[in-house]
Amino acid sequence: MPNRRLTAAVSVALAALLAGSAWALPSFTEVRRDFHPSDTPIVDRDGELLQRVRTDSTVRRGQWVALADVSPALRTAMVLSEDKRFYEHSGVDWRAVSSAAWGNVWNTRTRGASTITMQLAGLLDDDLRRGGGGRSLTQKLGQTVAAQQLERYWRKDQILEAYLNTVPFRGEIVGIDALSRTLFGKAPHGLDAREAALAAALVRAPNAKPALVAQRSCELMRAMEPESKPDCEALDMFASAALQRRGFDASEGIAPHLARRALKESGPDPETVRTTLRAPLQRFALGTLQRHLRELRGRNVEDGALVVLDNASGEVLAWVGSSGDLSRAAEVDGVLAQRQPGSTLKPFLYAEAIAERRLTAASLLDDSSAQINTASGLYIPQNYDRQFKGYVSVRTALAASLNVPAVRTLVMVSPEAFARQLRSAGMPLAQSGDYYGYSLALGSAEVSLLALTNGYRTLANGGGFGETRFVPRQLAARRDDVPSIDPRAAFIVGDILSDTNARARTFGLDSVLATRFWTAVKTGTSKDMRDNWAVGWSQRYTVGVWVGNASGAPMWDVSGTSGAAPVWTEVMGYLHRNEASRAPAPPAGLVQTRVRFGDELEAARNEWFIAGTEQAVFALAPDASATEAASRITAPSNGTIIALDPDIPPNRQRVRFEAEGRGLQWRIDGKPFARGNSAQWLPWPGRHRVELVDARGQVVDEIRLEVRGAGVVTGAKR
Repeated sequence: MPNRRLTAAVSVALAALLAGSAWALPSFTEVRRDFHPSDTPIVDRDGELLQRVRTDSTVRRGQWVALADVSPALRTAMVLSEDKRFYEHSGVDWRAVSSAAWGNVWNTRTRGASTITMQLAGLLDDDLRRGGGGRSLTQKLGQTVAAQQLERYWRKDQILEAYLNTVPFRGEIVGIDALSRTLFGKAPHGLDAREAALAAALVRAPNAKPALVAQRSCELMRAMEPESKPDCEALDMFASAALQRRGFDASEGIAPHLARRALKESGPDPETVRTTLRAPLQRFALGTLQRHLRELRGRNVEDGALVVLDNASGEVLAWVGSSGDLSRAAEVDGVLAQRQPGSTLKPFLYAEAIAERRLTAASLLDDSSAQINTASGLYIPQNYDRQFKGYVSVRTALAASLNVPAVRTLVMVSPEAFARQLRSAGMPLAQSGDYYGYSLALGSAEVSLLALTNGYRTLANGGGFGETRFVPRQLAARRDDVPSIDPRAAFIVGDILSDTNARARTFGLDSVLATRFWTAVKTGTSKDMRDNWAVGWSQRYTVGVWVGNASGAPMWDVSGTSGAAPVWTEVMGYLHRNEASRAPAPPAGLVQTRVRFGDELEAARNEWFIAGTEQAVFALAPDASATEAASRITAPSNGTIIALDPDIPPNRQRVRFEAEGRGLQWRIDGKPFARGNSAQWLPWPGRHRVELVDARGQVVDEIRLEVRGAGVVTGAKR
């Protein structure tokens, strides 16, 4: 009788409260809408997960899980543990209230009469949340009122679904998705009876010791499966192991560097960030890079980066910022890091020289020892193999990546004009062209892999520059097809970089750079082998690869074909496994002419020219004999300035002259000085004319020198 009176009294009080409370109750749709995971999923263009990034450090919440995606075992365990008559009552289990003592119901922390609906009400309303000393009588009355309101406006499946997604489990873990992935390493739909019992036990005692959680789990399993006898000892060991796991990493996936950038571009609190990447391509690129770097570990190489661009749209299709676990600096984004690009800048240099009509693809350049005067002294470029090829065409010089012809070309173009060309192609240099000087031809400036690859995309697009995009919302804000490189020069450079025969002098005919479909590619290695690159394009894609060390440490014996090039070739092959790539059509203003070379320097061929620059024969000296044509001064270069140091003995400051030819004689300021192909001269202050005379007394070459200095002492200063 007293229990009936108690129930009736509570019912009257609750009914009075219900009359004015409905306005504060959220709907199921609102609760679902306002739910935010602690991690933001970064997905590819088709919605496939690339990366999860932790964006809320206060709790660990996973994705909202629909009730249909929760395992039946977990639903059963949760109802048995927290609310046996969940499907029978209307928010408050009056039978449980009636069977409990007043003090036990309202003044202790026991949950004997606290239904799932009442718990959910407490989770949804901050005013009803349990404090350190438990809930007050007012809070408990309000919780009871809210529970009945929930039952009036929500369905039972909605109540259970919201409860499973918002209930705290252990530590920072909130919701069944975070719990399942953290403790069991699986999605909620895959939980078995043992895992479900453990999960339900944690709701009652979230921070209890493993033994107590295991004991409660064993009791639940008996209730779930009355005919079976659970192994409680094994369950104890399982609970101890599971509660120690932290498998739900702060960020996991295959595109961590791109994910962070995409998250910044997507505004505040995005539920999901969609990118332009292709997840299958990203996985292949990452796996390929890591596999090749493992093969190079014996050569002191641990880092790498890779980017794939769509030529037409500028969309980033793959972004691999590091080698991951292979690197000691995995957080460094190699796609954006500033590094020296080596010879990969040469295509832009030759494009500028061809556009300015200083050179054609068939023009002859001298690949021999050179000393170029600069403000800081003599600059003496060397080829990669420390050998010289003599006179070669521009096609051969670029395709075979010869350094000396590139420097001679930069002398024609000027470093500042070349720097302007690089900037217009999207590579903003930190300094002026004159700051880098002639070493700019060999890649002494620093650029990022993304900027360099997009520069090659400019060549692929006929000289039209466009910015890159990695999230779809950037599409409307970017500009494309800004004229940057003469389209005729861009075509000629692409034709050269696709020419297997032209690169044979350095790379051989059976090079790793060769593909079964049309591609144009260039490799590069920076000073002291600190960076190795392979960048090139097909009809649809541009791929850039860098390998090296984030620390800047040099690699050991890594060439253009053993470092980045194999990765480039495999990725390009993956892109075109089911897709053709054809050579581009020549733009207007180009003509193709049959050319031949004097002295058989190179084989006759058909060559492309900007209209008006074509010619049929390229020779060193058509009217002179071979001996005369070959006679020349090779060192020092014309215009060399020599500074005398009075503290160094004169015989230690001699200048060595070198020449090619036969029967040669040297004259300085009109006076005979020495005979032969080499000579040493003791300089004196002033401007001097050095002449090279052949056996017939004819001057075949001459240079001008300037010697600066007040004089020399006769003895060495110590």
